[in-house]
Amino acid sequence: MQYMKKELGSKIIYYLSLIGFFAIFSTTISKSPVLPLYVRALGGSDIIIGLISAFSPLAGILFSFPIGLLSDKIGRKRILLVAGIIFLIAPLLYILVSSPLWLIPIRFFHGIATAILGPVASAMIVKAYTSSKGEKLGVYSSATLIGRALAPMLGGFIISYFASSGLSLMQYKYVYITAFILAIPVFILTLLLKDEEKNIIKVGAKDLFIDLKYFLINKRLSSTAGVEMATYFAYGAFETYLPLYLSQLNISAQQIGLIFSMQILSIALSKPLFGKLADKVDKRNLILVGIFGLGLSIGVMGYFHTVISAVILGLIFGLGLSFSTVTTSSYVAEVTEQNKLGSSLGALSSIMDIGQTIGPFITGIAITYFSFKIGFLLSLILAIITGIIFYICNRQKIENYT
Repeated sequence: MQYMKKELGSKIIYYLSLIGFFAIFSTTISKSPVLPLYVRALGGSDIIIGLISAFSPLAGILFSFPIGLLSDKIGRKRILLVAGIIFLIAPLLYILVSSPLWLIPIRFFHGIATAILGPVASAMIVKAYTSSKGEKLGVYSSATLIGRALAPMLGGFIISYFASSGLSLMQYKYVYITAFILAIPVFILTLLLKDEEKNIIKVGAKDLFIDLKYFLINKRLSSTAGVEMATYFAYGAFETYLPLYLSQLNISAQQIGLIFSMQILSIALSKPLFGKLADKVDKRNLILVGIFGLGLSIGVMGYFHTVISAVILGLIFGLGLSFSTVTTSSYVAEVTEQNKLGSSLGALSSIMDIGQTIGPFITGIAITYFSFKIGFLLSLILAIITGIIFYICNRQKIENYT
């Protein structure tokens, strides 16, 4: 019996990593770089492009927490299967639209699948690998990052290849057909997953309130979520405005692309290693190293003006992001009650989406009215504040990890 349980655990990470890879590949190719181009081809304005882009993370903000709670109550495979169905259906809906406004509900619908995938997959990994959860979370996260990195390249190639077809919308629709094909393994693999037997339990607003209150008043959990929010605030600002800053310095698009590719590669390669390290050392220290490292790297970015400095700071940012994000989920798993694991990871994911949504908006205001230096410094200030709060709230050592 013990052997069978171990065998199941050894396979789950492969299933979930493949699911994460294909799911994120599919959803990313649906938006980058095709979505704004498709909106323009359909006659949409810049305002509509902004609205459409905002609705996918909004789904994560609204649904990650309640979905995490549901997974605690009725079983994670059932919830993940819903995500598999959405990943499969959503790409086909893009093909059917004739007005760009229809892309708003479609992006929101597609975003629900991503909102489900993150916290539920993380909860399944934590449950299956109690002693090596950091390492396995790193493996899973790296798989999704590889999918995220490959998607824009393939999407751009498809658009360019079919651009001469003479049919103005077909090159974009071929991208969404590709997204549908990439989603097929996601659906099949979710069917193959095993899950603990759970009876379906009725979940109401009271359950949501109880679990949300538990998360917010628990200083360890809420302060960790603050670090996660600051991390993705900085990430949103970094990926949105660093290209503009570097372009202003007359750095070529090819060099900017190389900088970002190296940064993504550093995250993908380091996450499993840092996750393994997090299983052996005090996670609190790694979280602090991560948040201060990425905050400092983006905070000083505006004071440097060369490609070499951008590469170095980009790599430091990527490594700091790895340290912070691979450790926060496993730390939350240790300090939360096990019957609230899904809801706690869901709340963490919702707050992460809030950070990534408001980061570009607030940084953009600071850059518009002041400068790039001030805009980038906001991420450093937020990193310092949330890091200090995390340290204060987590000074007392946890005697018994669960």
